[in-house]
Amino acid sequence: MGKLAKFYKKRGYKVAVLQTDTWRPAAYDQLEQLAQQVGVDFFGIKREKDPVLIYQAFEKKLEQYDVVLVDTAGRDALSEELIEELNQLQAAVEADERLLVLSGDLGQAAQQQAKAFHDVCNVTGVIVTKLEGTAKGGGAISACAITGAPVVFIGVGEKIDDLELFHPQRFVGRLIGMGDLETLLEKAQEAISEETAQDLQEKFLKGEFTLIDLYEQMKALKKMGSLKKLMSMIPGMGSLQLPKEMMDVQEGKLEKWKFAMDSMTKKELENPDIISAERADRIAVGSGLKITEVRELLKHYKESKKLMKMFKGEQDIGKLMKRMGGKLPKGMGM
Repeated sequence: MGKLAKFYKKRGYKVAVLQTDTWRPAAYDQLEQLAQQVGVDFFGIKREKDPVLIYQAFEKKLEQYDVVLVDTAGRDALSEELIEELNQLQAAVEADERLLVLSGDLGQAAQQQAKAFHDVCNVTGVIVTKLEGTAKGGGAISACAITGAPVVFIGVGEKIDDLELFHPQRFVGRLIGMGDLETLLEKAQEAISEETAQDLQEKFLKGEFTLIDLYEQMKALKKMGSLKKLMSMIPGMGSLQLPKEMMDVQEGKLEKWKFAMDSMTKKELENPDIISAERADRIAVGSGLKITEVRELLKHYKESKKLMKMFKGEQDIGKLMKRMGGKLPKGMGM
């Protein structure tokens, strides 16, 4: 629910979430926290057992929103009581869309669950989650055909932004290692402005690359998701073996590196090669970091610069992969 709210909010809609799941004790608190995290309005009545009364209490207020997401009780199996509750709520809300959320790790077993809910709610769309690390995802998606409703969204990670519109061709491309450049481009456009991207590209082509550029690049990568996921979207790059430490941009590491950069002079930021052992000690003291953490930043900068030189001017991914042998150049581990 939080991911769906974030998806619509990012696209400029005024979003509200309404909690009507009266079965799970923690449902109210969990959705309230997610709404706060995403920055959308939350509505619900704690300990109220009638979901229809909850909806009616806020019906007028909800009319001012572009998108209202009603969170209902979910179960692996439908009881008579839950069926009755869903029927009553459906009659009261008269929703434009009725989305069924299924876990991708169910595989073909999702078919029975999809059919049961479709018979009750006349599902108009399906969201398949947990598609980032399971071979069963394709089976779960095909099982959804039983509803006659399209798969609308897929969940591809644990982060609040890891929800994508489902495009069959893109999904299959990633599944068989052909990549998904269209989704990669969309993520890049969301993470970094066109002006900043152009500036970084010009510096890259000129062979200029400073610590400030590295930080901006890693901030953008962090917004786009894990490096492993991004690599899977580039044709031929999904099999590239990167060190585990380079596969995820960690929040804590970025924060520490920013502290280190704040303790550097302008000359050091623009040309990190001048940072001697003495300068590194000064930066560590000034930023409150360990000297090993400052050295890690400088090492990562050198590795990134080396990797960029390899990509510069190489138009053929296949040739590049041959040169790299499916791995990073020697000495480029972290």
